[in-house]
Amino acid sequence: MNRDVYQEPLVSRYTSAEMQKLFSERFKFTSWRRCWVALAEAQHELGLELVTRAMIDELKSHVDDIDFEVAAAKEKQIRHDVMAHVYAYGLQCPQAEAVIHLGATSQFVVCNTDLIIQKKALKLIKKALVNVIANLFRFCSKYKNLATLGFTHYQPAQPTTVGKRNTLYIQDLLMDLDYIEILEQQVKARGAKGTVGTQATFLELFHGDHAKVRELDRLVSKKLGFDRVFPVTGQTYPRKLDMKTSETLAGIGESAHKFAVDLRLLSNLKVQEEPFAKEQVGSSAMAYKRNPMRSERMTGLARKLMGLPANFAATAANQWFERTLDDSAIRRMDMAQAFLLTDAILKLYMNITSDIVVYPKQIERYLRAELPFMATEKILMACVEQGQSRQKVHEVIREHSVAAGLAVKEQGKENDLLLRLANDSAIPFTLGELEAMIGNYHEFTGRAAEQTDEFLNEIVSPILDRYKNLVGNIDASLKV
Repeated sequence: MNRDVYQEPLVSRYTSAEMQKLFSERFKFTSWRRCWVALAEAQHELGLELVTRAMIDELKSHVDDIDFEVAAAKEKQIRHDVMAHVYAYGLQCPQAEAVIHLGATSQFVVCNTDLIIQKKALKLIKKALVNVIANLFRFCSKYKNLATLGFTHYQPAQPTTVGKRNTLYIQDLLMDLDYIEILEQQVKARGAKGTVGTQATFLELFHGDHAKVRELDRLVSKKLGFDRVFPVTGQTYPRKLDMKTSETLAGIGESAHKFAVDLRLLSNLKVQEEPFAKEQVGSSAMAYKRNPMRSERMTGLARKLMGLPANFAATAANQWFERTLDDSAIRRMDMAQAFLLTDAILKLYMNITSDIVVYPKQIERYLRAELPFMATEKILMACVEQGQSRQKVHEVIREHSVAAGLAVKEQGKENDLLLRLANDSAIPFTLGELEAMIGNYHEFTGRAAEQTDEFLNEIVSPILDRYKNLVGNIDASLKV
């Protein structure tokens, strides 16, 4: 590592080697060469006599051994990266030099390579997404019956279960998975379209044979791994696709952000935490601290990712007519960052959900503190069944609830509502009987456990079965 220049944290700290490789210079430039091979092969197969089998064999033999120094020196001289690599490739392939890039424009290699990278990157994103869902599936199954306080407005509300709460995160991720699958269908090859998308040069090469030019477009795309090709383009593939891609990836960021913030709040309550390594340091000053640093990192990365779609929308909207170059510089940064950020976020999400820590006794403490208030309707109905007036009992419960609440807030006392009610002659129950009414926390969770089972078995399980080949065998370890 060169300590004297800026290092991109997404590479040095956060992302997987697989995603880094896809956006590396080596992968990009070897993909350019594969595009040139595919073009030459297709031209040869369609009868273009200028391109021979010997030329193609020569091109294939030098796809991976790029002389980067020669290409860099030539680019410095001519200020054009594609032609610099055409030059470097030609030096290695003297027999085929004359037909490299024949009939093509720069965006033939640039756009098709971008689409190849994105197609492969989406597969990595999908695999990570499925593994997060699988982790949460196991977690929800384990804790589907564990009652816990619900929160609305971050104020105590009716109890739910830990498992049911986490099904909400899965549902968000399933929506993200749906959008990934839709997006995969939208990623098509740019193909061989020529300078402004009219295929004019290719039409000249094939002496006006429209059928062969059309087949060239399809054949090149197939050789590059695409079943479909954009039917029309300008000089580039439609930048609308970039906008939809960034929106889809930002959606994953939003889902992760929601989970991470919730876990940070739960961590503050000491009821649920992310994994904490044996020798991990939470704070340089406060040795007792167990800061939720993974969730905090995930929040920050997601915030960055969620802000990117605006750049892609502006870029797509400003593509004048067949093409303008103001997309180039920003796409070099933002397209890679969108995928690398998503990769980093899902890597964290997998790591956290592989071993979430739950503290049932702390959960119970909060339930005991709040359930007396939430059980008042149950107590009211029980009093009516004993022959008491609903309106009178309601007023008694209201007065004691207000008093108990004030004692908790103003004096720091424990919630003694049940004791206050037991000591009031209008309530025909002892303290023991009242405590028994709230003793089974599960009674207050409605269909939370049943909903969890139904959701996991009917919705999530079939999806995980469909993608069982993606589950496991993925590195979720963190560098820092």
